Amino acid sequence: MIEKLRVIFTIPELRQKIVLTLALLAVYRVGYQIRLPMVRGSVGASAGNEMNTFLEKFSVFAATDLRQITIFGLGIMPYISASIVFQLLGSVWKPIEQLRKEGQTGMKKINEYTRYLTVFLCIIQSWVFLKYVIMADPNAVAPQFYASGTQTLHFGWQLTAVAIMTCGTVFLMWLGEQIDEYGIGNGISLLIMASILAQMPKALYELRQNMTTELSGSSGAIGPDKLIVLAALFVAVVFGVVFITLGQRRIQTQSAKHVRGRRVYGGTKQYLPLRLNQAGVMPIIFASSLLMLPGLLFGVIATWFQNKTAIEFFTALGNAFTNGQSLTYIVLYVLLIFFFCYFWTSITFNPKEMSENLKDHGTFIPGYRPGKRTADYLEKVMVRITYVGAAFLSVVAIVPIVVNLQLGVPFSVASFYGGTGLLIAVSVAFDLIQKIDNHLLMRNYRGLLEA
Repeated sequence: MIEKLRVIFTIPELRQKIVLTLALLAVYRVGYQIRLPMVRGSVGASAGNEMNTFLEKFSVFAATDLRQITIFGLGIMPYISASIVFQLLGSVWKPIEQLRKEGQTGMKKINEYTRYLTVFLCIIQSWVFLKYVIMADPNAVAPQFYASGTQTLHFGWQLTAVAIMTCGTVFLMWLGEQIDEYGIGNGISLLIMASILAQMPKALYELRQNMTTELSGSSGAIGPDKLIVLAALFVAVVFGVVFITLGQRRIQTQSAKHVRGRRVYGGTKQYLPLRLNQAGVMPIIFASSLLMLPGLLFGVIATWFQNKTAIEFFTALGNAFTNGQSLTYIVLYVLLIFFFCYFWTSITFNPKEMSENLKDHGTFIPGYRPGKRTADYLEKVMVRITYVGAAFLSVVAIVPIVVNLQLGVPFSVASFYGGTGLLIAVSVAFDLIQKIDNHLLMRNYRGLLEA
């Protein structure tokens, strides 16, 4: 492995791409620490347990931490949201669907529209963030930035904060595009991965604080027995994530024979790979995001009542969705993951379009006629393998909850045992390795994963 790493840095073009990517990621991490000019603290417990939990979970897949209120406070979530919107529109709105079919020219136009929508979402989200997060914690803002005699942030400083946070997200979007064009790997995904891995030192420190040399008892400390279980479980979960990420259902295809002159072409057998986890990490992101909202909503409703019984009722409902430990939360979490797996797969995988592409290229699936029968077969296969992928995603999403509950491990540590963070890290790592391998194979070197 050391020899392979040496070979990577002996290739000038590849070395330049890696160094540039690391430099741009370093710029992102520097900006990650710069707070807004009017901020003197972070949004902590005074913002409410529900809001604090929401911001902690949101930071996993947004490449930011809203509690720190930095210039990159919104992260790249507005850009991801805009991209998802246009991906959904491409399946239901004819103009966007036509642009997608135009190839490079159409995709450039869609990317342009995505940037415009990103700026619009940044303005809306940063304004809402200022209204309902910073102002919910008055200690986070220095007193001189409030309007005289009120607890309202001065309008000019509100506009300044909105402009700074919008520019921060646009700058992150630009960083991601620079990595795509001049660096190596997917820029946006690498930003998210860098944010996830940056939380690891803090998680390890919390784990170290709770460690003891004695066997774990009811005190909640983590002894050698729990460490062994955690290590074995981590290896098992990572192995499972890698297995299902690379897992494919290969459908045999055969190209039709055609004669040109005296030669016969075609007739070769190939395979159509269908990923087991076609939806990727999106179902967990959607499900966890959707389940954050009821906890916040019930917490706000509880403040509207003066009756003790009503307050306790809505507070209990809010806690059921906030702590993620109730049976109701887990059941709804699994059901939403299954729903979004099938929903997102139906958006990204079009069996009719794939059947038409096979027919246009003179390829068919043995035993099935090109056209409707092929499309029906592909849809049936995808429904079955999506069920397996959804079941796997459900297990991966629940593992952090089980680790947190049964082993008494802090959630910041348990989050590395599954869920969104681990799936994103593994997917981005394999994509990065694959792109490095492409550079190595072009120069007749062995790939990183080859023996």
